[in-house]
Amino acid sequence: MNTVTITIKKQPNLFIEAECFTPDALAGKNAEKIAELPVYIGRTTEKVGDYFEVSGSAGATAAETKLVVAGDLTRVKYIGSKMTAGEVVINGDTDMYVGAWMTGGKITANGNIGHFAATSMAGGEIVVNGNAGNYLGASYRGDWRGMSDGKIVVSGNVGSDCGTFMLGGEICVGGNIDVHVMTHADGGKVVVFGNAKSRLGGQASRGEMYVFGTVDVMLPGYVYARDEEVEVCGKKALFAVYNGDIADRHPTRKGETIYAKLYLKK
Repeated sequence: MNTVTITIKKQPNLFIEAECFTPDALAGKNAEKIAELPVYIGRTTEKVGDYFEVSGSAGATAAETKLVVAGDLTRVKYIGSKMTAGEVVINGDTDMYVGAWMTGGKITANGNIGHFAATSMAGGEIVVNGNAGNYLGASYRGDWRGMSDGKIVVSGNVGSDCGTFMLGGEICVGGNIDVHVMTHADGGKVVVFGNAKSRLGGQASRGEMYVFGTVDVMLPGYVYARDEEVEVCGKKALFAVYNGDIADRHPTRKGETIYAKLYLKK
């Protein structure tokens, strides 16, 4: 696998939309060609080389390309968005839409990532060695299709509205999570090893939520069903299982109603 390293050298006055920071866009290009690729700042189109140092050459395909992006990236959006293969490593904090709409490959973020990461993600893997913002794995605004496949692991905390309209895939949170988890979900799994605040699974028709810590406020739409011992993310524990959201309509299978499930560690 060939490696391209892109290091920020000048901070923009406005935010940079770097949609070309993916193995797919870099494949087959050397450093000189990558420096000529467009980035968008407000209404203007500028070049990668105007703000970043570029070294190395990409592989022939996305699968053969590793991209390392380094520095203070808190004004850089869309790193790894829509990628289909290959690898992206982010060494530093970054702004919104990391891995949005990605369908394959792996992103490792060695820092914090901003809001709307993994929007409508359909495959691949994201590992965050830091915190993630709001709307992780959620749908795009106005859309009903959130994350449908793939896996996200966050070692730190996650903001609000994680997994909104989630359809599939898995999100593991090592720390705490803010309000609104898997709202309107119709599948998928969110595992929280820390604490959750409130409003888990509002209007969710399917999907699983696991909380190893505490929940500040339970939704009244979730009712206790049973105790069950489950192994999740390599950890086995006894959980109280709640079915919900009973305030919403649910599908049936072989005459039995299918609910979203909230597992609270006992």
